[in-house]
Amino acid sequence: MAGPRVRLVVTADDFGYCPRRDEGIVEAFLAGTVTSVSLLVNGAAAESAAELARRHSIPTGLHANLSEGRPVGPARQGASSLLSREGFFLGKMGFREAVAAGDVALPQVREELEAQLSRFRELLGRAPTHVDGHQHVHVLPGVCQVFAESLQAYGVRFTRLPLERGVSGCAWLEDPARAFACTVEQDARAAVGPFSRHGLWWTDAFVGLSTCGRHMSAHRVLGALARALEGIPADHALTAELMAHPGYPSVPPAGGCGEGPDAFSCSWERLHELRVLTAPTLRAQLAQDGVQLCALDDLDSKRPQESPARPLWNPSWSLTPP
Repeated sequence: MAGPRVRLVVTADDFGYCPRRDEGIVEAFLAGTVTSVSLLVNGAAAESAAELARRHSIPTGLHANLSEGRPVGPARQGASSLLSREGFFLGKMGFREAVAAGDVALPQVREELEAQLSRFRELLGRAPTHVDGHQHVHVLPGVCQVFAESLQAYGVRFTRLPLERGVSGCAWLEDPARAFACTVEQDARAAVGPFSRHGLWWTDAFVGLSTCGRHMSAHRVLGALARALEGIPADHALTAELMAHPGYPSVPPAGGCGEGPDAFSCSWERLHELRVLTAPTLRAQLAQDGVQLCALDDLDSKRPQESPARPLWNPSWSLTPP
């Protein structure tokens, strides 16, 4: 076909977490592989990250955070269902458990999301290009409805739908990682309805649950994109997003969202992702396979006759609709 087979957005999450992580993210952007970043406005380096985004004209969205560190909204002032007694968010699994138990007050979720959207505008002077969720909190039951309503109210169109085809069959994933990925996918399928009703758009395909940290390689990224293309007509140009977490590892006590950097951010796996993403091998193989790197705004401008990112689920493609 004349055009690219896949138009791929590569998003680096956790921008603003710490200066070392941010240094690596900017390096990957300048190398031409990372095409978008998601900013943690409660991150220790949020202000310097915003300056980097402006200096290098990096397409920047909001990484909505309800699970790590301190809030930026009214919850800081007193008791909240979102926080521990010490005033921190409940953690990756703690927040999920609280949502499942019905212990999270959704009006407080809305307040915090709106506070983070407002903080983003203060830092960047504009609305985010997109909003996704730190640790995929944005697709949790109940939360996804509030999330969609808030984005619509703020005029944000793009989000992330973390549905990666075939992730349950990725034998290299450890059992806890595979179980978490499958849970995220289940939540994402249920979030399609609220997201659609509120006019949100996302890419046709998503990659990143199977390629996080030590599991990232050019071979696995290309394999995940190949799985996404299975059953898709050859004349259809797929849009896709690769979620990544590159950077130079955090060195305590610098970084984090109010509690210092976590083990994920201090891990050598952040550097491993940076090395994979900046290696010429990956970009060359992507180009050879008909994959064009682009930003979300590029998807919008290059598909004027159709919704730029809402997936086109067609039964004839043999894809399972969410």
